[in-house]
Amino acid sequence: MKVVIFSTCIVDLFFPNVGAAMVEVLERFGCETFMPVKQICCGQPTYNSGYVKATQKVFRNEIDALLSVDTDYIVGPAGSCVNMLREYRVLLKDDPEYAEKAKEVADKTFEFSQFLYRVLNVIDAGAELDAKATYHRSCHMTRLLGERTAPFVLLDHVKDLQMEPLPHIENCCGFGGMFSAKEPEISKQMVDEKVDDVLSTGAKVLISADPACLMNISGRFSRRQEKIKIMHIAEVLNHNVDPKRIKFHDPLPVEQEVRL
Repeated sequence: MKVVIFSTCIVDLFFPNVGAAMVEVLERFGCETFMPVKQICCGQPTYNSGYVKATQKVFRNEIDALLSVDTDYIVGPAGSCVNMLREYRVLLKDDPEYAEKAKEVADKTFEFSQFLYRVLNVIDAGAELDAKATYHRSCHMTRLLGERTAPFVLLDHVKDLQMEPLPHIENCCGFGGMFSAKEPEISKQMVDEKVDDVLSTGAKVLISADPACLMNISGRFSRRQEKIKIMHIAEVLNHNVDPKRIKFHDPLPVEQEVRL
């Protein structure tokens, strides 16, 4: 199976270790990975700032980059950015040259944990992490991608990992891309609430499937001089792996029960 790695700006610039972990996990499951160097940004920041027409060029560049290699799937480490690629089919539906290409990108793009669980049918990645942790559920991943199951199932099967429920898990961390820049005071209050909730669990590790959320929350932890180890789910699933523990599940039905 051939997979294009959708690196995303945040991972490329701030969390390269997450990208490396994602590639190692995918290759462990037999995926042949490619990362086209022409990809830059998916266009989400400028599009969400109102530069709808100006961002069209960015959309097209990303499409050309991701389709420059003939692969079966496109996999990214961030629910937020993956959702942007999924929206290309709507945003470029009237573009005579890129409408079909945009649909192709959208149809074969998956967030990392979603891809493992729903495409590769992985239930146990064979990982081990002796830690007490909690999971931050990002807004875009759940509300737009609609994925509320895959990360939890995969984390439930990590050996020795004690997962603590996060209070108010449905709440935003306050980042929201440009929202944190345009509404810094509100954003600060939101992330403070998120930090308080994380601290209340007694967890020593905060896990998420969205690097931007991890960056925002860990930044607030640092400013409050509180300590927490942050890990992207790809790093967790790539930690102390024993291939003998790897397990798969039967292919999922079209309608899968959502885990809240």
